[in-house]
Amino acid sequence: MKKTITLSVIIAVVGCVLLFTGCEPNVNNDGIGENINPIETTPRTTTTPPPITREPEHDRDNENEIVDEEEAVGNNPTAFSFTIRELDAGEIAAVPAVSDTAVGWGLGRETDDRNRPLDALAAQSKYGHLGAVFIDDKTDSKIYLTFDEGYENGFSCRILDVLREKNAAAVFFITYDYAKNEPELVRRMIDEGHALGNHSWSHPSFPNLNDEQIREEIMKLHDYIKENFNYEMRLIRFPMGEFSERVLTVTRSLGYQSVFWSFAYVDWNVSSQPNPVEALEKITKAAHPGAVILLHAVSSTNAEILGDVIDCLRGQGLKPGLLG
Repeated sequence: MKKTITLSVIIAVVGCVLLFTGCEPNVNNDGIGENINPIETTPRTTTTPPPITREPEHDRDNENEIVDEEEAVGNNPTAFSFTIRELDAGEIAAVPAVSDTAVGWGLGRETDDRNRPLDALAAQSKYGHLGAVFIDDKTDSKIYLTFDEGYENGFSCRILDVLREKNAAAVFFITYDYAKNEPELVRRMIDEGHALGNHSWSHPSFPNLNDEQIREEIMKLHDYIKENFNYEMRLIRFPMGEFSERVLTVTRSLGYQSVFWSFAYVDWNVSSQPNPVEALEKITKAAHPGAVILLHAVSSTNAEILGDVIDCLRGQGLKPGLLG
């Protein structure tokens, strides 16, 4: 009996120590602390990124100038662009301190009376002066098709055929591996009037890199494309949509626009492709002026419905243009 009482006392004392030192179990079993939110973004890699916090509510300052030109496609595409140039050392030194808080870009479902996502509008207002593009908030009729090309899955030719047939231009964001392994497709994208976008040399999470590593990830691919295809890229999409103000600032100093999206859907899982009818409805139902539409070129569904998507968007008075 004495031993039983002693053991009970020991257990009680240990329990109190654990309680008062804060050693509570993670009841969510997610490995994420109480004050850290998981990222809300479109995954495009099998690598699990570290937890990334979402910043507070966006402000409404927009210092960008958007060039709104007449619609054209093919070799003379509509350009949606900021007045961006490479900054010299003095200008960079004069830039105010920026946040290094990592952000995982993701969209909520709330929209305005024109069906434009409120999150995209807020992000454009908050980060636009750093060269970021989430949505063209100055247009009444244009939309922008963009494709991520991490690897080739046999559908890029069909996508390019449809774009040529529909006289529409798009941006293709490519990695070094894609450029090295698919030079004929890259050449065709350029020759048919599309824009090449920089999707980084090795597909890392940019907030985890220091400034010099960011420059290397961007400029190694930039220089490779310039040397091998005589094409100079000026658009980048960060892997997993992960960024920070610091990342945007370094990227802008290189003369790049950082392109995100105002629409994306689950199209990247090649072993579980969305139903084409449902996908077409999802894309066209979410359409809005100034939309930056993210599609994955590995998707058989996207290749199948792209022509109908373009026709339906035009039927809504929305004209495919080109980010430039």
